[in-house]
Amino acid sequence: MYEFLRVIFGFIFTIFFRWKVSGVDNIPKNGGVLICANHISLLDPPVIATAVPRQLHYMAKEELFRIWGFGRLIRNLNAFPVRRGAADRTAIRTALGLLIAGEVVGMFPEGTRSKTGILGNPEPGVSLIAARAGVPIVPAAITGTNQFFCNGKILPQFSVKFGKPIPIEQGKIDKEALDALSKTIMSEISNLLKE
Repeated sequence: MYEFLRVIFGFIFTIFFRWKVSGVDNIPKNGGVLICANHISLLDPPVIATAVPRQLHYMAKEELFRIWGFGRLIRNLNAFPVRRGAADRTAIRTALGLLIAGEVVGMFPEGTRSKTGILGNPEPGVSLIAARAGVPIVPAAITGTNQFFCNGKILPQFSVKFGKPIPIEQGKIDKEALDALSKTIMSEISNLLKE
């Protein structure tokens, strides 16, 4: 189902939204990798998942899994629940297990959508997960998914840019180093948005 929907979404994003994807070569072809993107629309998860050439696993707020039918659908599309507003150890363990097993995990460091499109502050869990798994972080910038019916256009143009991987050494790091890593991630996303 994942690959089928990826083809369908790719067709829709190409024909109707004239999307542009760049920097895909920055995503490692194998091994665990964490994709970190800004979050401006409900469309961001399928947009990123369609742009990434490997199957992507996502943290999604646990409320979505309570919606009849939808929860089952997103679970079949590699999403797993996370409790927001608290350190969800189960979600962290799931993400770590996937990354250590060589999978790709997508996260939105801000933890929620930005209503203004301006980058917010990162949650600390992203850098913690990356450090514990010892996998590279690929920053990503999404634009256009929040621009429906703006500037006289019904359908906006989407773009997704992937930056160069941020290498991470596996192991425990202190809070100061985690904060610095979080700032680096957000800075790289910000730079991609400005390009």
